[in-house]
Amino acid sequence: MSTPRRHKRVRASVTAAVAALVTLALPGCTAASDEARAPGAPDASAQASSARAAGRAEAAPTPTPTPTPSYPLSTAPRTIPAVREHVPARGPGWKPTPDARVVVAPDDTAALSDEARLLAGELNIGYGAAAAPRAGDVQLSLDAGAGGGPESYTLDVKDGRVRINGPDQAGVFYGTRTLKQAVKSAGSAPEGTVRDAPAKPQRGLNLDIARKPFTADWIEDRLREMADLKLNQLGLHFSDDQAFRIQSDTHPEIVSTPHLTKAQVREINALASRLHITVVPEIDSPGHLGAVLRAHPDLQLRDTQGRAVKGAVDISNPASAKLVDELLREYIPLFPGGAWHLGADEYQALVYRDPQASFPQLARAAQQRYGPSARVQDLATGWLNDRADVVRPSGKALKAWNDGFFAGGVTSAAKDIQVEYWTGKENGARPPLEYLREGRKLVNLNDEFLYYVLGEPNQFTYPTGKRIYEQWTPLVLRGTTPVPASYGPQILGGRLAVWSDLSGAQTQAQVAAGIQAPLAALSQKVWDARTPQLPWSEFKALADRL
Repeated sequence: MSTPRRHKRVRASVTAAVAALVTLALPGCTAASDEARAPGAPDASAQASSARAAGRAEAAPTPTPTPTPSYPLSTAPRTIPAVREHVPARGPGWKPTPDARVVVAPDDTAALSDEARLLAGELNIGYGAAAAPRAGDVQLSLDAGAGGGPESYTLDVKDGRVRINGPDQAGVFYGTRTLKQAVKSAGSAPEGTVRDAPAKPQRGLNLDIARKPFTADWIEDRLREMADLKLNQLGLHFSDDQAFRIQSDTHPEIVSTPHLTKAQVREINALASRLHITVVPEIDSPGHLGAVLRAHPDLQLRDTQGRAVKGAVDISNPASAKLVDELLREYIPLFPGGAWHLGADEYQALVYRDPQASFPQLARAAQQRYGPSARVQDLATGWLNDRADVVRPSGKALKAWNDGFFAGGVTSAAKDIQVEYWTGKENGARPPLEYLREGRKLVNLNDEFLYYVLGEPNQFTYPTGKRIYEQWTPLVLRGTTPVPASYGPQILGGRLAVWSDLSGAQTQAQVAAGIQAPLAALSQKVWDARTPQLPWSEFKALADRL
């Protein structure tokens, strides 16, 4: 076969293929019009000439209308956490285009410009401050009267445009997270309306930077990860027996190396604020103060044999309270968020068989303050209440670990201190129902599901996302048994907790990788405590893709 003939056959094949494609792409082409082009039939111009020649006038044929495209009913966007309600619709949905913008209603520009700029950058589209929305745009707006409660939002995809509305900035921000994830998971946001809101107001991560010095950059990366998961609280445990990790001006002698500077802490807080995350600092006391005691050994608690009690300050010594209160007052303005953790766990004087006999100075101080029936535990409760009194004028919500609340004493912890429930293994352990029956509000940090303890000491094992996803809910406060659902409103949420007991067991990168799936699973269960729709395998695949 010669070369010219081969080229002719190629051109003929291409011509035929193109003709077939054009026919498929033109729904207005009918069988009649195809017949008009059949081999041997006269073409349109020949027919027209023949008609004119015959002196006949024919009316112009009515054009066949192009049918409206038909779309299947949409399905909910694939996001983590899953949206709680999606009203499906028929339509093309929305995807970023070169001309698309994120625009903000004129009255909301000051409030929502950060959210708009962030989303525009993530979707690689433009930003139009107070611009009128046009086709292809994403519009953000606030409506204080919108239903759904705090942090709720509505995301509407219609007419080639996206509208995200909420009663507060956090809700609108979470709407942008849903849009971002929908585009990342499927390339577009589906037609229809999302109505979404969290089941629990407190959702997050607790991080021990005292025993392992995580860098500011690492912490900021976790904040961004948390924000995309609609988590809103970062607990920062920065003082313990091993180290004190934030710069201090009142007591520089207690600060360890390395540590975060106050400038770094301000940057962390500023980023957290933009991402609608509250940073909750914790100066644990009266236990876990070993780093402070190395510089102030005169405050060390000692028993009748003169033996030092690990990490414990002598709470009968007014100088102990003075030092801790100076630190509280120094750091309260450094953390502008609305919560403060007072610690109060594992005061080792109370694990002695007879604290009154082992620590007569504490027993005397308790009786002097609370009467002849008072015990050492009452003095510890008084310490907690006194520290709460220092922080309370700032307006911050107050928190303490559950083993800092004692039953059977002559005094009790202030009712406004939230119980951070982590264990049922402490001496004199009190089950969660005791706190709930007292009317207290609890936050869930169940150590059997939510404790990521470096090196896995003391029979801890690294939590898995699968176990959290399939077995845990905010009602499972201790062990694996949930409390009655009627107590649900008192349970404010939950946090995954990273504890750095054996700090060298994992690198920062390994910790980040290790908590990724558990954090995603937690985000699902505190956003919507109902049984998830996706099986774990599909949820995990989605988490990996996002």
